[in-house]
Amino acid sequence: MWLALAFFSAALLGLYDVSKKQALRGNAVIPVLFLNTLFSSLIFLPFIVLSATGHVAEGALLHVPVCGWEVHKFVLLKSFIVLGSWLFGYFGMKHLPITIVGPINATRPVMVLLGALLLFGERLNAYQWVGVLLAMASFLLLSRSGKKEGISFRHNRWIYFVVLASLLGAVSALYDKFLMKRFDSMLVQSWFTVYQFFIMGVVLMVLWYPKRKQSTPFHWSWAIPLISVFLSVADFAYFTSLAQEGSLISVVSMVRRGSVVVSFLCGALLFHEKNLRSKAVDLFLVLLGMLFLYLGT
Repeated sequence: MWLALAFFSAALLGLYDVSKKQALRGNAVIPVLFLNTLFSSLIFLPFIVLSATGHVAEGALLHVPVCGWEVHKFVLLKSFIVLGSWLFGYFGMKHLPITIVGPINATRPVMVLLGALLLFGERLNAYQWVGVLLAMASFLLLSRSGKKEGISFRHNRWIYFVVLASLLGAVSALYDKFLMKRFDSMLVQSWFTVYQFFIMGVVLMVLWYPKRKQSTPFHWSWAIPLISVFLSVADFAYFTSLAQEGSLISVVSMVRRGSVVVSFLCGALLFHEKNLRSKAVDLFLVLLGMLFLYLGT
């Protein structure tokens, strides 16, 4: 069951990336991200209130337990980690083709695996090493594809933004497994979403609002609320998957990166991006690397 939830989450994550790309086209990044956190909070806030007032029974799927600071401090830390990943990822997504951003993000399971190697003393077997090497090869080939579009992986800061977003995402994935072993999944998802809204409110007022007339103007897009809907449902399936007995963070993280297939196809069909044939080879190597990671796990 946890594996099926991971695949469902991956499909929705692909649609989330497509909505994000559409919302960011010619748009200001910080207010788009702020509205994303606002709509996501509005999705989960009713469950927090209804649970606290006893209208959602304890033990129900959507029940949010009432906890003190000893729990919320861990959730708040996750909010900062995820928001850091999103800020870097949103800026990268705005300035780069989705057919480049997607495959870079798809290397995240390799980062999770290496993180488990360094933090938890895990050892990689032959299949997993092959998966890591294939992911590295795909990244090098993707840099060649980027050069055809005038994108230098070495000198383009947006590439570094996407890589940093992936690194922080890998940290978040490792931290998620720690959280899911100790706390309720609805508590983590609902409260870290609410905390993000308040954090982004401060970022909006301090960094964007005073300089809004000198930066890219903001305009409304119906893709903005879709970002929140697709992400909230995808994360709900993800947290529910991790909370189940026997779930493996390395496998769940790998399956979720399968979202790159959805985003890649939409990049070709909706955004008419270039050099799809060479990028498809890069994507195939990423997926092949993910397969070896799965076999090794």
